[in-house]
Amino acid sequence: MGNEQNLFSGLQKIPAHELVLSRSIVSFTISFFIIKRKNLPLFGVNKKWLLIRGFAGMIALTIFFETIHQLPIAVASTIQYLAPIFTMIFTLLLLGEKILKLQWLFVVVAFFGVALIGLNALILRSNPVKLDFFWLALGILSAAFSGIAYTAIVKLKATDAPINIVSYFPMLSIPIMTVWCFFDFVMPKGIEWFLLLVIGIFTQIAQVLLTKALHQDSASLITPFQYLGSIYAMLMGYFVFDERLNFLIVIGVGFILVGVVANTLIKARQRKVDKIS
Repeated sequence: MGNEQNLFSGLQKIPAHELVLSRSIVSFTISFFIIKRKNLPLFGVNKKWLLIRGFAGMIALTIFFETIHQLPIAVASTIQYLAPIFTMIFTLLLLGEKILKLQWLFVVVAFFGVALIGLNALILRSNPVKLDFFWLALGILSAAFSGIAYTAIVKLKATDAPINIVSYFPMLSIPIMTVWCFFDFVMPKGIEWFLLLVIGIFTQIAQVLLTKALHQDSASLITPFQYLGSIYAMLMGYFVFDERLNFLIVIGVGFILVGVVANTLIKARQRKVDKIS
């Protein structure tokens, strides 16, 4: 499939829980150093919501890593972008935040995109891209748990520092994933050690920046930029992993992005109106 494919042809398939463990070890090491340097309480203030954030984030990431193994990278990544939709719903149910009627329309648009991707798996059996309803459902579940984690971050912005919020993920996942690895562990080799380190460092940076963004009133204005990741994932899938997505899948991805980004922009506009009034 070309030179790009050869870059990854010699790598082992590392289980999702092992990826989470390696990412958590790097994350906790960095977080612990920063917490001690800033003289922050190691276990934070609002422990209830910190635990909710930690467990929800751990479950979401573990499932997401597994769906990447089972689905085209563009599909798995875009399904994960349903998380802001779930965040909107959970903040309504748990925190009492208002949702505009127009936002519900774009919720339907986003899930229509998911339905199109599922329809592709049902009617186009000859398509070279294999899609499984089970993994699509798990991808949606991962996005739902991410929504719970983001809701917890919003709740915690009044009580805990971003680094404390981020640190609960590795504090919970390290012991759980370590036990899991006793039953299913693949020893990394060569460059795989470096790649695991890179995953840990970059996801730590991303989580800290995301948490800080969600602590700001203007976070909804910044959020749309993260959806460029879906385009990046689609390009990576095409050029690196030789994934050929048909028209129906691309349209489904487009509906998801339109639904999620439109919701974010509507929310940002409403916040501006509320501040003026």
